[in-house]
Amino acid sequence: MPKKTSPILLLAVTAAFATTPAFAQVAKVNGVSIPQSRSDILLKEVTSQGRPDSPELRTMIKQELVSREVMSQEAVKMGLNKNPEVSAQLDIARQSVLVGAFLNEAAKRNVPGEDALKKAYERFKDSPAANEYWARHILVTSEAEAKEIITRLKAGADFAKIAAEKSIDEGTKAQGGDLNWSPPARYVRPFAEALASLKKGDMTEAPVQTNFGWHVIRVEDVRPLSYEAIKPQLQQVVQRENVQKVIEDLRAKAKVE
Repeated sequence: MPKKTSPILLLAVTAAFATTPAFAQVAKVNGVSIPQSRSDILLKEVTSQGRPDSPELRTMIKQELVSREVMSQEAVKMGLNKNPEVSAQLDIARQSVLVGAFLNEAAKRNVPGEDALKKAYERFKDSPAANEYWARHILVTSEAEAKEIITRLKAGADFAKIAAEKSIDEGTKAQGGDLNWSPPARYVRPFAEALASLKKGDMTEAPVQTNFGWHVIRVEDVRPLSYEAIKPQLQQVVQRENVQKVIEDLRAKAKVE
């Protein structure tokens, strides 16, 4: 009986397996060859999630493939492959693999050049996301305490001093809550959105809640990120735009009834 394997392997793609010559096989089950390509795909899937390659992992993958083949063969004997819903799911799975392969290939063929990236920088450089902020924050456990701190700050209290006294962020309290220069994308979403809404010298009017607690945020300064600093992000954005244009062109040419 095949050895029971980890459920994580069941999450890998199952519809991408193509037949390969018998000599490139992992095993043979009831006369049916399991091609090496299936093992390679599963191995790539699992190691991409951080698990190191090892003989033990390869053995586990082999056992998983044998289990799948046994179950697939039995499903066919039971006539499940003729079930309309199962058949539709197989079609969708196959289509999903083809769509993924197309998107990967389209991305490879539409890598943006330097001129396109610089034009994109001109488009995005004035948006808050293209800035980096020198900010301070005070992190506390309750909204009420954060509101009290805001009241004290508006009355003229020293931000750095209160941060040193009240903040539960051990990494910044000794520096008066100083977070140094960072773009909004480096922070959790509620914090990032609040930060991007502030200008130089501004402080949040209301406490900002994140999974860490309640924040009072003040922006000391704002400056635009350089082209080189956001070039990787620009490449992703423009490449997605290029692929989307390819899809739109295909849809425009398609005959849809």
